[in-house]
Amino acid sequence: MARLLVVDDEREIRRLYADELEDQGYEVETAGTGAEAAQLLENREFDLVVLDIQMRGESGLQILQNIIQERKEMPVILCTAFGSYKEDFSSWLADAYVVKSSDLTELKQEIRRLLEKRK
Repeated sequence: MARLLVVDDEREIRRLYADELEDQGYEVETAGTGAEAAQLLENREFDLVVLDIQMRGESGLQILQNIIQERKEMPVILCTAFGSYKEDFSSWLADAYVVKSSDLTELKQEIRRLLEKRK
């Protein structure tokens, strides 16, 4: 079973993603801040990170850069409500980019694709 970390400052989004992804058979942990995410990444192993870009405090793009420096091999999916970040060069460091939606089909497909690629 793959272990996922969902990082988003919106509690409802974290809960929705965790419920939906656990239904898909994944083990899911969540973080509401960059500091929480960093602590979880330091103390636990994850197979993939789903990361919001616009959060209070540290930006998801900053967190992405930290993850890449620490764990280059870990796939990261940027998941944001703003499609405009796709033009930001720093977002190109992520393995995938998904625009937030209440329909998580695209997110689930990207997770499956990246986990399969990693095997």
